[in-house]
Amino acid sequence: MNQPTRRAVNLALAGMLAGLASTQAAFAAEDAASYPSRPITIVVGFPPGGPTDIIARVVATKLSQTWGKPVVVENKPGAGSNIATEQVVRAAPDGYTLLVETIANATNMSVYKKLNYDTRRDLAPIVQFMASPSVLVVGPKVPARNLKELLALAKTQPGKLDYASTGVGGSPHLAGEMLKYRGGVDIVHIPYKGASPALNDLLGGNVAMGFMTSLGLGQHIQSGKLRAIAVASPKRLPELPDVPTTAEAGLPDFHVLSWNGLAAPARTPKPIIDKLNAEVNRILSTPEVKKQLESLGGFPVGGTPEEFSKYVDSEIRTWGAVVKSANFSLD
Repeated sequence: MNQPTRRAVNLALAGMLAGLASTQAAFAAEDAASYPSRPITIVVGFPPGGPTDIIARVVATKLSQTWGKPVVVENKPGAGSNIATEQVVRAAPDGYTLLVETIANATNMSVYKKLNYDTRRDLAPIVQFMASPSVLVVGPKVPARNLKELLALAKTQPGKLDYASTGVGGSPHLAGEMLKYRGGVDIVHIPYKGASPALNDLLGGNVAMGFMTSLGLGQHIQSGKLRAIAVASPKRLPELPDVPTTAEAGLPDFHVLSWNGLAAPARTPKPIIDKLNAEVNRILSTPEVKKQLESLGGFPVGGTPEEFSKYVDSEIRTWGAVVKSANFSLD
């Protein structure tokens, strides 16, 4: 009896693999057609009540209304959202456990010495929800009227001016480090436990400056208690039309946006990813949701999974360079 040739064996294996891939694709399509058939959980790595939690609940409510299945938001705060992220990456890749991915998932790649996940490898971006530009503001005791004057003041007083953040490793902290790096100044980081105490000390003149989201800043800027120096985004904010962008003020490509979106465990079938993407894009385009996002100091983004993936990758690279220049890390 003749032995099969290597070429014949390879052809047979190729046929089997092709058949398996075809069967898997058919199952994925069938799963997507019936998805969701049971409750979905969206995990948020921050406490209830903040912008990330609020947008998650808005999207969850709309998804539940559309699909007739419960969509539950589960808050798992701690370790800069790492606890929540680890829970999701360990979940079955079936579309029933999702994560609100945020800028923390990009910065944590460089900030933490040890992570039990890799943002690029272990998460499948679905769609970006929103972005909220940071505004560089100074307190009442700082005489600088614009970015040029602020940098000049910092250079004449190295190590004297300080900046507030919401905590070590967060985007306001890294924004200050990027200002040091890009502006060539020596300013001192003062971490606080959250946005409220940081804002209170800015208003009281106890700290010189800080990067804050625009939410709630308008009244303090209009009253003169805070002075807005620049918006760290590609375009000006409608609610602060007289405040220049960082590029207009002299620092091109200096963008600090708090962002979030929906992600799934890696290897979640693409038809399910695409189904979620299409529905969330529809939700983000409604006037009601646009208004809700604006009330949170942000704007809807949307787009394809590929666009969100490229954006996350660019954020990982950007903040990696900042963390390297700052030479700090967390355990």
